[in-house]
Amino acid sequence: MTGRNVRWGILATGGMAATFTADLVDLPDAEVVAVASRSPEPAKAFAERFGIPRAYGDWESLARDEEVDVVYVASPHSAHRAAAGLCLEAGRNVLCEKPFTLNAREAAELVASARENGRFLMEAMWMYCNPVVRRLKALVDDGAIGEVRSVQADFGLAGPFPAAHRLLDPALGGGALLDLGVYPVSFAQLLLGEPADVVARATLSERGVDLQTGALLSWDDGALASVHCSLVGGTANSASVTGSKGRIDVPYGFFFPDRFVLHRDGRDAEEFTADPADGPRDSLKHEAAEVMRALRAGETESPLVPLDGTLAVMRTLDAIRDRIGVRYPGERR
Repeated sequence: MTGRNVRWGILATGGMAATFTADLVDLPDAEVVAVASRSPEPAKAFAERFGIPRAYGDWESLARDEEVDVVYVASPHSAHRAAAGLCLEAGRNVLCEKPFTLNAREAAELVASARENGRFLMEAMWMYCNPVVRRLKALVDDGAIGEVRSVQADFGLAGPFPAAHRLLDPALGGGALLDLGVYPVSFAQLLLGEPADVVARATLSERGVDLQTGALLSWDDGALASVHCSLVGGTANSASVTGSKGRIDVPYGFFFPDRFVLHRDGRDAEEFTADPADGPRDSLKHEAAEVMRALRAGETESPLVPLDGTLAVMRTLDAIRDRIGVRYPGERR
């Protein structure tokens, strides 16, 4: 795929879809050519808002559109398996919002479909594509703080949320863990891989979704990670990585940081900051650029957000839910 723009289709018309579409404007080689919703009216309104030439009132039409190179799936995560699977089976490449699916079984089915059909598939874990996070990981991998011994990360929102909000709805995979906790878990596994054991506790709502969850992840080499997520209190939303020779502190917004501080034993602290040329800290353009780079290179997955890593995170989220007793209506595990 060379010599022309990468043609995007947008599946869903909510807030994430709008944010992502607006950020594609910063990429001169990206073109949004189609949008789909479950009914014609929101698709037409979205198309008019962003100047998109084709609007579909069903997902199938977008999946069959051969002038679409890649589909961005931004539906509620309870529908990711159906939406992304439909696109992959129709021959489209897919960038699927996080959390990737409801559970590891659904994730494995999508990965198998992508590999069987030779299609590109990536979880939209924008944190992994953030230039500051990539710099942090490179320093850790290079031994800047020695062997990683512990990771701490939290993501909490103060709320309160209306009773009908999707975050509180079990039918939509609601709760703090899948929507917010995926970030602390993904951050820990970016640096340590899949844990050997999981201990977790949670406060559940009357409808059975987790309002806040804390988990302790452990690895066979003795490393630990403490992760926390909440819908009932605004936390520091920060992270810290401690190694045998130092520490890295990431302040507020660790999942889209604009800076971090490296503390090496016996040396002055060093602050690393974002390059202003990279744009706003909340930009989604980095993940979009990675998708287009991979497509042009003929790759079916990204080395920044590998599918095996996504599957490992989903297994950890499943393990945490097993410990806290959260199951969703009609869910098959």
